[in-house]
Amino acid sequence: MRKQTTIQAGISTFVYASPFKTADFHLLPKIKSAGYDIVEVAVEQAGLIDWDLLVSMTADLDLDITLSGAFGPRRDISSDNAAFRKEGLDYILACIRLAEKTGSPLFGGPLYSAVGKTRIVLAEQKQQERAWCLENLRIAATAAADHGILLGVEPLNRFETDMINTVDQALALIAEAGHPSLRLSLDTFHANIEEKDIPAAIRKAGNLLLHVQANESDRGTPGTGHLPWPAIREALDEIGYRGAVVLETFGEPSEELARAACIWRPLAGSTDEMATEGAAFYKRMFT
Repeated sequence: MRKQTTIQAGISTFVYASPFKTADFHLLPKIKSAGYDIVEVAVEQAGLIDWDLLVSMTADLDLDITLSGAFGPRRDISSDNAAFRKEGLDYILACIRLAEKTGSPLFGGPLYSAVGKTRIVLAEQKQQERAWCLENLRIAATAAADHGILLGVEPLNRFETDMINTVDQALALIAEAGHPSLRLSLDTFHANIEEKDIPAAIRKAGNLLLHVQANESDRGTPGTGHLPWPAIREALDEIGYRGAVVLETFGEPSEELARAACIWRPLAGSTDEMATEGAAFYKRMFT
C-alpha cells in the first residue's frame, strides 16, 4: 500500500483565458465545480485583474490561489538590455507582493530568462547573462522572504529556452544563488522532453521541489498520453511532497502565447472536457 499524501489539484487560468482579467471571473465557479482546489493565476497583465474581488470570490468558493509568471523579452532578468532586466525584476517583485495579497505561498515560472530566448552564444556572454540572472534572483529571493513567499524556478524545454532545461541545471542555479527562498517548480511536459527519467529527477529535487505542473506529454488532458504517472506519484510520495498538482495548458491561447508555446492545434475536444477530465484524473492518481 502506498503512503498517502495530501495533494491539492489546481488549474491554470491559461487553460481558459489569456490574458486572464476581471471579466473572466465567471470562470471561478466553473473551476470549483470541475473539482479543483486551486486556481493558478497566470499574471500576464496584473492591471487587468481586480485583485480584491478575486480574493473575495475565491474565498467564497473555497478555492486557493497560486501565482505563476509570464516572461516575455521585456521581463528578462538575464537580458543584455539593462532596462529589460529592471523591468523583469520589478515584475517579479510586484508578483511577490500579489502572492502575499492573494495568499499564494509561491510565485513560479522561468524566472531566469524570457520564454523563446534560444540562441547559440559565446561562453563569455552566457557567463555574463548568468551573472545578471543570479544578481536579480538574489534580490527577488530576499524580497520573497520578507513577504513570506517562496520562488519556484521552472526548467523549460530546449525549444523555449537555452538557459535552464533540466532539474540538474535548475538545482545548480538555485545552489549558486544560495538563498533558501529559491526552490524548484517542475512541469512534467517539459521534463518529458528533457529528463531521462522523470521520477529520478523528482527524487533528486527532494525537499527543494516546491510546485508541480502535472501536464501530459502533449499538453493535452492528463492521463491520455504516455507519461509514467504511477511512477511519478510514487516518487512524489517518497520525497513527501505536499504541494499542488496543477494543469497548465492552453485552451484558447493568444497569438503571442501560441507562438511561445508552439500550440498549433486543439489539445482536447474542448476546454471544459480537458478541465473536468483532468481534475478527475488528478483525484484518482494523487489522492
